[in-house]
Amino acid sequence: MNQAQKLANALNVLAKAPQFSYVKARASARADGNVDWPATKTLNADFNPEVGGSETFVMRDGSRAEWQAARFSYTARLGS
Repeated sequence: MNQAQKLANALNVLAKAPQFSYVKARASARADGNVDWPATKTLNADFNPEVGGSETFVMRDGSRAEWQAARFSYTARLGS
């Protein structure tokens, strides 16, 4: 879960910026070598940024950095 916590912390810094966007969050996640992109793509197959805000990123250790729309932030969670 350490991987998801690190990514969530980095993304939350971006989320506080006035120009935050899904595209910027995704670009930041792409720079993190611990993101499991095949698993992230599978989890977010029906993702729509206009509705969902931002996608959930799956980490190589199985944890997730999940977008919490109500809080406008990311939270680290254990994978399921």
